[in-house]
Amino acid sequence: MNRIASIGAAALISLTATPVAAHAATTWTSCGTAAGLDPRQECTTLQVPLTYGKPGGTVSLAVSRIRTARPGLRRGVLLLIPGGPGSPGLSRPSTMAKRLPSAVLDRYDLVGFDPRGVGQSSPVSCGLAHDDLAPSRLKPYPSAGGDIGENVAYARRFAEACARNGGPVLRSISTRNEARDIDAIRRALGEDRLSYWGVSYGTYAGAVYATMFPGRTDRVILDSNDDPDPHKVARGWLANYSVGVEDRFPDFAAWAAAHDDEYGLGTDAAAVRRTFLDLAERLDRTPIPWSGANPPRLDGAVLRETMLNALYSDTGFPGLAGLMRAGLGSGPLPEPSTAPDAALQNAAASVAATICNDVEWPSSVDLHRRLVARDRAAHPLTGGMPVNIGPCAYWPYRPAEAPVRVTPQGPSNVLLVQNLRDPATPYSGALRMREAFGSRARMVAVDSGGHGSYLVNGNACGDDTVTAFLVTGDRPARDTICR
Repeated sequence: MNRIASIGAAALISLTATPVAAHAATTWTSCGTAAGLDPRQECTTLQVPLTYGKPGGTVSLAVSRIRTARPGLRRGVLLLIPGGPGSPGLSRPSTMAKRLPSAVLDRYDLVGFDPRGVGQSSPVSCGLAHDDLAPSRLKPYPSAGGDIGENVAYARRFAEACARNGGPVLRSISTRNEARDIDAIRRALGEDRLSYWGVSYGTYAGAVYATMFPGRTDRVILDSNDDPDPHKVARGWLANYSVGVEDRFPDFAAWAAAHDDEYGLGTDAAAVRRTFLDLAERLDRTPIPWSGANPPRLDGAVLRETMLNALYSDTGFPGLAGLMRAGLGSGPLPEPSTAPDAALQNAAASVAATICNDVEWPSSVDLHRRLVARDRAAHPLTGGMPVNIGPCAYWPYRPAEAPVRVTPQGPSNVLLVQNLRDPATPYSGALRMREAFGSRARMVAVDSGGHGSYLVNGNACGDDTVTAFLVTGDRPARDTICR
């Protein structure tokens, strides 16, 4: 489900496919034998316009599917819209076939795709240096005391590399074009309407599709929702990390306090929070060498980035606690783990292209200094990163189109599902998505922490509500909270 916070986890998947035009009869072939792929998964490649409405080049769009096991019950397609932006989705039918209830699998063909510029869909790269691919650098964590000088230099360097190396596909990436690509998939599949399940950034892409093509939507699930504010778009999503981390960190702090005998981080949640903040500040000033990592040190930015990613799921808590223990000098540093540079290059470029091409970003360094200072005081856990300067401030291209304003215009067929304590897409932002859809939507909120809700938290109330909607079309009469 991976949004900007998990850019480092994106990986390319090598799958074979046969290129066909989006409007032609679609030919499916085996996806190959990569580890984890369901042998039933088929692949194809569509050719879609580089620039919709203009003659010229095309983009290859890699698409996959697993057909329903019970054609007699088939309702249609359930398109799986990946998060990120920048996350591949070609293997998602195989992944979700293991998790979705049989009642859903019986009624839908599961369809996945790599968005344009990602994975097998005409992948892009800005050709960044290895050191500039460090996950704690890809998001703009300030230096000690909140200094943003290094962030300004990095943002310029990143944008200049994209201008030099990105090419026409990079310039074409936007959420509006992802919605158009989704509609090309619908046409290629011969479907009058699409049901889809969008997660994280996929909720915004799904909301844009529902706004641009409302008559082509069937049953729409939006899971872990972005704030669709058309004036900010991804700038607002990044800023929301400050809120989401504050919402979620108490879950980790309570867990760590309960395991104080093992990790020594504090005997209550308040003490764990103080330990984290003190350690991050100390590591800002005096990093610890970490051989094999990128960067080769444990500094405050690396600790904060590890914390943010660990909050996505309770399964990340032990890793964060172990790293804090090592930073305090009470244990060894773990073996570093990073994605291959090729995957990071692709993810970095596609993330930047999406968020920078969707909307203009402010470029004033003084403005960002003020924003960082204010945010560090209000939300110290994230250290000012969510409002800091990034490559969009110096992006070489202006948005080709205005962002989409999500509205209530269209069929009432949208179900939002949302954790109350999501570090990446906080509940407060999801409420703004709910407000934008108006009478088109209902929301089921789940009293859980982490990023991703449906089939993730073991909350029967939330899972059953989503499954019932996919199977029968029934939604709650009003918004509800699953405790």
